[in-house]
Amino acid sequence: MFAIFKNIGHVLYRIWFYILVTLPIFIFFPFLLATTFSEKTYPQFFWLARNLWAKTILYGMGCFPKIVRDQHMEKGKSYMLIANHTSMLDIMLMLMVSKNPFVFVGKKELVKIPVFGFFYKRVCIMVDRDNIRSRTGVYRRAQRRLDQGLSICIFPEGGVPEEHIALDAFKDGAFKMAIAHKIPVVPITFYDNKKRFPFTFLNGAPGRIRARVHQFFETGILAEEDKSTLREEVREVIFKELSEKL
Repeated sequence: MFAIFKNIGHVLYRIWFYILVTLPIFIFFPFLLATTFSEKTYPQFFWLARNLWAKTILYGMGCFPKIVRDQHMEKGKSYMLIANHTSMLDIMLMLMVSKNPFVFVGKKELVKIPVFGFFYKRVCIMVDRDNIRSRTGVYRRAQRRLDQGLSICIFPEGGVPEEHIALDAFKDGAFKMAIAHKIPVVPITFYDNKKRFPFTFLNGAPGRIRARVHQFFETGILAEEDKSTLREEVREVIFKELSEKL
């Protein structure tokens, strides 16, 4: 009997999450839409997404962020934000981590999510990982956004790994891009998102969600052939943190 009530609670927790995802979008739809007509108004869209959408979801789910910073990002400077990918909460927590406006690079399949997908298509850099032309186009679109003073966020595992995997192998794209544009790489560890809202349906619970912003990796003197070394050094920082703190 307890297991039945527990499963019902998990289902209601999931339903509540999707309500919180969509409700602020409907409430603030005119303002969100108005800020997507031009790339020049993206910082205003980012402010709305960070302060009205992400906070509503996290606090409404009972997931209270605690962010530790080993180094702070400078206002007006562009960065490559890198984190482990474990949950849909990663998007909201990343928005809480950075006050500097950034653009997500993510897979095109997310466009299919009702309501969320509408804005995702308008403001994010989408990539079809199976299409070489699409992957190449990411660099051009990212360059334009960086020229506008924005940062870029990529989850370099290329997707959410199976839950028994602490940290999957990283792909090269984010590190190649960071070196090409000479922007610092910011490694970020998400500790609790998998526990709070995993992709396993009948699981998850409210509680603290911790993040740590590690020391940045500078790329100014690196060349493209250094991308593999940079990739593994950044991954090691996050993997070590997960191994020690989980």
